Amino acid sequence: MSLRDEAVYELREASSLLNQGPAPLIIDGARARIRQANEAAQSWVIVLDDDPTGSQSVQDVPVLTSWAADDLAWAFGQPGRGFFILTNTRGLNEFEARAVLEDVAARIAAVAAESDYSYSLITRSDSTMRGHYPLETNVLIGLAEKVGRPYSALLLAPAYIAAGRVTVDDVHYVRDGDTFFPVGHTSYSRDATFHFESSDVRDYVEEKTGGEIAATTVRSLSLHDIRVGGPQRVCDVILSCMGSTPIVVNATNDSDLDVVALGLSLAESAGARVLCRTGPSFVAARLGIGGRKPLSHDEIFAAGQRPGHGLIIVGSHVELTTRQVARLTADLTNVETIEVNVPRLLDAELAVKEIQRCTLALVSALGRTDTLLVSSREQITGDSGHSSLVIAQTVSSALVDLTKAAVEAVPLKWVLAKGGITSSDIATAGLHIRRATVIGQLFPGIVSAWVNEGAGELGLEGLPYVVFAGNVGDDETLAEAVSILRGGSR
Repeated sequence: MSLRDEAVYELREASSLLNQGPAPLIIDGARARIRQANEAAQSWVIVLDDDPTGSQSVQDVPVLTSWAADDLAWAFGQPGRGFFILTNTRGLNEFEARAVLEDVAARIAAVAAESDYSYSLITRSDSTMRGHYPLETNVLIGLAEKVGRPYSALLLAPAYIAAGRVTVDDVHYVRDGDTFFPVGHTSYSRDATFHFESSDVRDYVEEKTGGEIAATTVRSLSLHDIRVGGPQRVCDVILSCMGSTPIVVNATNDSDLDVVALGLSLAESAGARVLCRTGPSFVAARLGIGGRKPLSHDEIFAAGQRPGHGLIIVGSHVELTTRQVARLTADLTNVETIEVNVPRLLDAELAVKEIQRCTLALVSALGRTDTLLVSSREQITGDSGHSSLVIAQTVSSALVDLTKAAVEAVPLKWVLAKGGITSSDIATAGLHIRRATVIGQLFPGIVSAWVNEGAGELGLEGLPYVVFAGNVGDDETLAEAVSILRGGSR
């Protein structure tokens, strides 16, 4: 941890941190103005999402889990000027992640060139700064340079306002109750695969690039820049950059991100090329999508009720998820639990029998009632980031196999998947979702609901699929989400 972190960046009370700096600059009709700018530019915003949870701030936006030419053509043909592509790179090792990013970027470029489409990219990552940085941005920056269209700036905007992730004085904070913790002092920074020490985003850049980019060379859009200087100041800072200069975006509310998005539009209209790496909140601002009320049960099932029962799949091992699972099983009746024993999965001699046991129990339970499929709660990590990722992939693969067995045996009314790797693998491999639409969220700014737009694969066309990140909500949120899906009150 840097000396600045140790000496300066302490825990902050919410009332103090959120009131720091000048008063927020509220621009009337900001999101509508952003949409108009996107339309005037005749350009699409394509979000490369490293797990499915990046759609937690938007609605009525297409999502692809496949980037074949016909899938990309479908997405470009939908209303609006943006869509998500689920790359799931956070669930891959560095070699796999690089290969996926290169493939996705090449296929987007080919389809766009064929129809003369213009587009910009956001690499959407975790709001607690876990993920393949700088690998992902380096891949995209390198590809842009190869075709003679280099980026002048790289916007780093990890804020996720609805979940209490904010950036002040370039330090990224995570909220817990009435207290904000510097992210480098949280369990997220000790992630087995993507660990880091720095809370100051400038230090984070230096740390993760191994000193290739010095913290002192990272630019910043301070709260004063954003709230006093407005979009023009944002534009000026971006236009002063060259060579993919990183720029930290400070933000404590959505209006800060609106100003940055408007300034970015000004800079792009003046010729700037900007790559963005962000949390979920900036995506909504960049697309000009305003908030809406949380979805009701009837809105989720607008196309009509489906037969069968609901399936809840939990792979996330963060402490909050474990508390949420405990509350779910304590509060809701008529939910059966099938627990997958992870130590048995990791034993070559026992794994097959464990899958067989769970398959029989899961199919039987789903024939009677809504069912929770959950990995055993004791987290098992390897002796390196790679080995820990392999363990997570093994667990996720087992949950996928069990989901596939359930789909083949019984009808599913709805599916909720909790955890980034889990929700991605269940969507793509378990349910074979290739195209979907984000219809909204179950709670303000968190827990997205998708509707499968597939052509009847496995009888799951129109299936509501809820993407629930591992590290959002409070102890009751999972139980509340299931209650909404079952038709109960909030």
